[in-house]
Amino acid sequence: MPAVLDSPAAGRRSTFASLAVPNYRLFAGGQIVSLAGTWMQRVAQDWLVLDLSGGSASALGVAAALQFSPTLVLSLWGGVLADRLDKRRALMVLQGAMGLCALVLGVAVVSGVVALWHVYVLCLLLGCFSALDVPVRQSFVSELVGPDQLGNAVALNSLTFNLARIVGPSVAGVMIGLTGTGWVFLVNAVSFAAVITGLALMDPARLFRGDPVSRAPGQLREGLRYVRGRPDLVAVLTLVFLVSTFGINFFLTLPLLTRNVFGLGADAYGLLTTLLAVGSVGGAVLAARRSRRPRLRLVVGAALAFGVLVVVAGAVPGYLAACVVMVPLGLAALTFTTAANSLVQMSVEPALRGRVMGLYILLFLGGTPVGAPLLGLLAEVYGGRAPLLLGGAVTLLSVLVVAAVLARRAGGARSLLRAEQRLG
Repeated sequence: MPAVLDSPAAGRRSTFASLAVPNYRLFAGGQIVSLAGTWMQRVAQDWLVLDLSGGSASALGVAAALQFSPTLVLSLWGGVLADRLDKRRALMVLQGAMGLCALVLGVAVVSGVVALWHVYVLCLLLGCFSALDVPVRQSFVSELVGPDQLGNAVALNSLTFNLARIVGPSVAGVMIGLTGTGWVFLVNAVSFAAVITGLALMDPARLFRGDPVSRAPGQLREGLRYVRGRPDLVAVLTLVFLVSTFGINFFLTLPLLTRNVFGLGADAYGLLTTLLAVGSVGGAVLAARRSRRPRLRLVVGAALAFGVLVVVAGAVPGYLAACVVMVPLGLAALTFTTAANSLVQMSVEPALRGRVMGLYILLFLGGTPVGAPLLGLLAEVYGGRAPLLLGGAVTLLSVLVVAAVLARRAGGARSLLRAEQRLG
């Protein structure tokens, strides 16, 4: 068990408290480099698909569906593996495999042999590795810092993610203009070395490891039964699924808004994504300063604000107005996702955390293969604003339905408060 000196003094809470833990510093440092490369690839991949398909929104939706479809099949099993395996070593293997996907795509583009089907195949492979990686990586955070710092570490992960989202798209927009998309993929391939190095340099003796879960039949069903018996978790996970499926589809909605509505290029798309990330960073900082487990009403309220802002983003008259909306939209989105993630991780049994997070990732990302093609088709028929308007409307309806169900279950107007009390 790590020494007490690895944690800040008891009772003291600062925004960057988890960085006092050496293993977490290594993890965060590697992540910010690798995630910057990942965001560069996301921008370049979207733009490459649009270039190869002549600006087809449906092609962009197909690419997204292929990348996220493996989540439907593999994320639950990734959660089971997270409870069984050495998470640090598993992450090293999975991160290396994702880096290889980026390398192959970069070489194909730079050599001039790339075709749309190549991108589709690599999206599918990347999705398979990612579906296993995410639940392992999410549950690994608790091993880095222990239960007392878990909420802060989850928020700092979001901060790292969004700092990378500020740097990555900006650099990608410039690089695409200067060198094309191929070199962006190659830079991303190299960036995976940072996170693998950080994992290799960690001290395994200082990890907060629990007893490993032995291999046994029915472990996946055990995790699902546990969630089914927790109405509070069911409410949060339902919101996560509906909001992420129809609302958090910025990889699809923002390039369509930029190119097909405003008639602008990759640099303008990069700026929208960067402004969205600026708001997300603000939300992550606020979350990191929170010293206790987030309440259920924060999750519901953030989802409500997010739905309103998505509708506004789809209705704005011009590009500059869209830029203004991106900052509060990013703040609301990050507040919702971080609060939901922290609430789930901090309110489950440690031995089941990997499996519950596997279900969380399934619901958070698994709806994309359904939502992305539908929203892409909607854009083809009704224009680039339609996915945002529908996504915002579905988000608002989802919040109202979940809140009504909670109210009915609790039997009164104080339903959210009572649901929070059941959490702990």
